[in-house]
Amino acid sequence: MFKKREFLTTPMFGSSVKVMLLGGGELGKEVAIEAQRLGVEVVVVDRYDWAPAMHVAHRRYIIDMLNPNAVKALVEREKPDVIIPEVEAISYEALEELESKGFFVVPNARAVKIAMNRIELRMFAAEQVGLPTTKYAFALNSDEAVEACDKVGYPCLIKPEMSSSGHGHVKILESNPNNIKKAYEYAVSHARGKSRRVIIEEFVDLETEFTVLTYRYVSDKGVETESCEPVEHWRYGRYHYIESWQPSTKSSAILEKAREIGIRIVNALGGLGIFGVEVFLTKDGRVLFSEVAPRPHDTGMVTMASQELSEFAIHVRAVLGLPIPKPRLLSSAASIAIYTDKENLWAPRIKGVYEAMNIEGVDLRVFGKPYTYRDRRMAVILARGGTVEEALNKARRAASYIVIE
Repeated sequence: MFKKREFLTTPMFGSSVKVMLLGGGELGKEVAIEAQRLGVEVVVVDRYDWAPAMHVAHRRYIIDMLNPNAVKALVEREKPDVIIPEVEAISYEALEELESKGFFVVPNARAVKIAMNRIELRMFAAEQVGLPTTKYAFALNSDEAVEACDKVGYPCLIKPEMSSSGHGHVKILESNPNNIKKAYEYAVSHARGKSRRVIIEEFVDLETEFTVLTYRYVSDKGVETESCEPVEHWRYGRYHYIESWQPSTKSSAILEKAREIGIRIVNALGGLGIFGVEVFLTKDGRVLFSEVAPRPHDTGMVTMASQELSEFAIHVRAVLGLPIPKPRLLSSAASIAIYTDKENLWAPRIKGVYEAMNIEGVDLRVFGKPYTYRDRRMAVILARGGTVEEALNKARRAASYIVIE
C-alpha cells in the first residue's frame, strides 16, 4: 500500500508534491518548515487567521474544521497528496470519507478518530491492545460521574472526552457529590465538540513522565516501526508540559518498557508518521500507557536541539515515503515552554530575548501567535549541555528572562 518516494518536485506547479495541514499551530509550523525544505507545496488550514504555520505556507484557509462539508470542500479543491491532521478538533467523519475516496490521511482516519477521543482511546489501548493503564470509568452525566469517581477511588481525575493540553481536567480529592457534579460541568464546558461524556481516571503519584516518539515509515523491507530515545518531561503540577529533556535519566529497563508500549500502540493504530506516546512512571514502579497523539508532540520540541533529525523532520520524511535512518542523539538537551497569563493581547512582544539568547547553547523559537489568552503557549526555550542537568539549568536561566507583554 505504502510506496517509497523516488522523486521530489518544485512547489506551485501542477505536478508539485502537496501536503495539507489541518491545524496550523507551533507544531504544524515546524512540520511546514521541514516540508518546505524538501520542495513540498504546503497548504495550512485552521480556525483563525495567521496561525503559526500559516506564516510559512504557500496558501492558507480559515474554516470550522469540525464542519465536515468545509473540510471536504477544501480537500477536493486542493487535492493534496497528503492530509496531515495537527489538532484534535477535526471532523473525523470528513477524514473517513476522504480516505475512502483515495486521499492519504496521516496516519489514517481510524487512528485519528481513536486518538482524539479519550474514551475510545482508553478502551482501545486497555481492552484491545492490552496495555497497562490507570483504573478508569466513564460518565455521561453528573450522577454517573459521582458513581464513576466512587468506583475508581480517590483521588481521581475528571477529563473531557475530547480536549488537549490539560483543558477541562479536574482533580477530585474526596467523595463530595456537589463538587464532583461541578467538576463534571466544568470538564464538559471545556471539551472540544459537543460531547458530554467524560473519563474518570485513577490519580497516581508520578515519578516522571515520558513521551516515546514512535514512527512508522517505508523502508526497503516494507513498513517498519522505530522509536527515538524516550523524552522525559515534567509538568510541575499543571496539566500541560513545562520542561522536557532528552536523553532520559531513568534506567534502561524502564525505558525499554516505555518503548515497548509505544511500539505496540503505534503498530495497532497503523499508518505512517510519528506518534507521541505518553507513558507514566509511577512512584510505586509501574510503567503505564497514558495517551497517544498521531503527530509530533509538544514535549518533543526538544528534539530540535538533541537529535540529528527532529520529530518534525521524521514526520515529514515518513509521510512522504522517504527513508529514516535512526537519528542519533547529538547532545543532551532540554526545552522549557513559555506561557502567558495575559488575556486578549494582540501583537504581543516577547522581551528578555537578548539576555536569554546570550547564554551559550541556548536557542529560542517564537511561535508568532497573533494574540494571547491565559495559559497560551507562545514560545519555547531550547538548550544544549554536556549533561541533561546542565541543559536544564541553562534553559531555566534563559526562561527566567522572558516576559510577554
